[in-house]
Amino acid sequence: MGSNSSRIGDLPKNEYLKKLSGTESVSENDPFWNQLLSFSFPAPTSSTELKLLEEATISVCRSLVINNPRTGNLGALIKVFLSRTKELKLSAECQNHIFIWQTHNALFIICCLLKVFICEMSEEELQLHFTYEEKSPGSYSSDSEDLLEELLCCLMQLITDIPLLDITYEISVEAVSTMVVFLSCQLFHKEVLRQSISHKYLMRGRCLPYTSKLVKTLLYNFIRQEKPPPPGAHVLSQQSDGGGLLYGLASGVATGLWTVFTLGGVGSKAAATPELSSPLANQSLLLLLVLANLTDAADAPNPYRQAIMSFKNTQDSSPFPSSIPHAFQINFNSLYTALCEQQTSDQATLLLYTLLHQNSNVRTYMLARTDMENLVLPILEILYHVEERNSHHVYMALIILLILTEDDGFNRSIHEVILKNITWYSERVLTEISLGSLLILVVIRTIQYNMTRTRDKYLHTNCLAALANMSAQFRSLHQYAAQRIISYTCRHLRRYVYVLDKLYFPHSHCSTLQHCFSTLSDNGEELLSLTCSHILRSYASSLFSLLSKKHNKVLEQATQSLRGSLSSNDVPLPDYAQDLNVIEEVIRMMLEIINSCLTNSLHHNPNLVYALLYKRDLFEQFRTHPSFQDIMQNIDLVITFFSSRLLQAGAELSVERVLEIIKQGAVALPKDRLKVRPVKEAALVHHVGSMFVSEQALLRVTVPTSTRARKGPVNTASPSIWVLSDAEGVSEENQTPSEHSICYE
Repeated sequence: MGSNSSRIGDLPKNEYLKKLSGTESVSENDPFWNQLLSFSFPAPTSSTELKLLEEATISVCRSLVINNPRTGNLGALIKVFLSRTKELKLSAECQNHIFIWQTHNALFIICCLLKVFICEMSEEELQLHFTYEEKSPGSYSSDSEDLLEELLCCLMQLITDIPLLDITYEISVEAVSTMVVFLSCQLFHKEVLRQSISHKYLMRGRCLPYTSKLVKTLLYNFIRQEKPPPPGAHVLSQQSDGGGLLYGLASGVATGLWTVFTLGGVGSKAAATPELSSPLANQSLLLLLVLANLTDAADAPNPYRQAIMSFKNTQDSSPFPSSIPHAFQINFNSLYTALCEQQTSDQATLLLYTLLHQNSNVRTYMLARTDMENLVLPILEILYHVEERNSHHVYMALIILLILTEDDGFNRSIHEVILKNITWYSERVLTEISLGSLLILVVIRTIQYNMTRTRDKYLHTNCLAALANMSAQFRSLHQYAAQRIISYTCRHLRRYVYVLDKLYFPHSHCSTLQHCFSTLSDNGEELLSLTCSHILRSYASSLFSLLSKKHNKVLEQATQSLRGSLSSNDVPLPDYAQDLNVIEEVIRMMLEIINSCLTNSLHHNPNLVYALLYKRDLFEQFRTHPSFQDIMQNIDLVITFFSSRLLQAGAELSVERVLEIIKQGAVALPKDRLKVRPVKEAALVHHVGSMFVSEQALLRVTVPTSTRARKGPVNTASPSIWVLSDAEGVSEENQTPSEHSICYE
């Protein structure tokens, strides 16, 4: 490096880097620093170039690790940077490009060194390297100023106080990125760091007063989505639309942290990395999420999480309670707009989830918006393209819907919003449909995808929970949405009969069902219904009669088989028998949803009654089923009542005439004849608040290869999306429904 441009291949031989990492001490007042920091560097444009850069500089960095205890050059470099930042604000006002350029380069070198130091040594050793000064070999000053704390405070001041201009954009990005690199210490520890240097400096001491200001600045960076300046706007010739060199380096670590925080890695599909339009917004969002999910210190809660939980709208003039620390105000309208526009990013989806779950002010504001479609549609599109999304992104989107559907006002209002020409929904042309009906279609599609592909044992429960929350408020369901509710229920009713048939009549001709299910898609449901009709009528009575005697025993055996607790003398059940519990759970929930809609809003949903009557033959087979008798009473009453009215009207009725009869019958049907059942509304358990980014989850993922391996073991346990308990040691294998994120009230 130096006054000339540098290439990656020349770095190991660079005389200035050799002097920095060599055995000779360099005073902080030495002219050497001006020479070292006067370099330009072509920014890496690919992961290959980033890897080459790391390989080229590792020898220099390791040499500094060895020599720094006797030279103290790392401390001298940091002091040079600190002295320059004191004049940075004035330099920005005076448009002093050269001074800002050199300060930027100093921070770039510090971040490169910090990344390697964190990978190569423990936190205690890292702290010692910040205290070494020019003395006899191996000695250091115990009463010297704490450069590490000084550096962190300086970075926070730089982020919050330096005005964002073309000439300061890059150094602002790099200040944020350096803090992300600093917080990557957790990546190299199996244990949760509760007494780490991040707790020591960021949660107390001189950095603590900057908490609310830092969180507010990071949020506004995300909101504004400021693009990098065009080439030529800064003296640094290596700039491009993708950001500076340090952004490239730090984003490697940030990406690694993000993979950890969202439980990516093993078993998770890699998401396509879109071109970043705003490196500052992206890095600010990552830093915000990392800070918000730091583990509470032993003697103090995480102040950054407190700030995120308590900030208010700028239009809210009520005073903050004295018990709420680190409070501030922000423009909720701008925040809402940014969140709606950025949901293609899973980081932004996690921020939305965090705010909805933890900040009651944000949740109340969003639920009161009259343009909720701007937020809900991007979430639905994530679920619709489930095949292309990471599992954690899909699950976060689903949990957001679950939070929203806990509010009755939301459940009513989404049926009043009419959408036209939903281009991304390809199963059927939807020229006009309510937001509520579209939500139902997408959630049912997600359930179906999960049951046939991923077979996640809890994902379908969350989907059904969202529908259950909405069911009492269903209004004017689109005919296709009503059809999908009934047809999906029928699909599982037929599957249920098939499984029972295989259990009790293993050699029967009902194996025809298996062929139908494996070869026919949704479009073949009518043919499937006709094919199975005779079989259902032949076997239903005998199956359910036998089921009433052996049902509990079969389910118990299936459950034991699933949990692996069968004794050595027991014969394991076949795969289809192990599906029995899941199928019955889905059927019961779908029947609860239909029953809730019929009981609370029958006259608002003629299309649902129409679809139910169209499939009444199948539902009638289950009226005496011991597991569903209680739920089937209202459904059977509706089928019987409207069937008799249609029979009285005569044959060859048009669709319009049938709907007219249904509407008239809905008014005539006495409401007291329908027994009101308590609705099992689903809600998030409180401790799920940190489910995606809990420290326990951090310990169960593979450290990305982009982060250089340190000396000693690194935690490489497989990730588990179901790590929800606060107790350590909980894994996916021993997860039970009581630990799940959903409860019914």
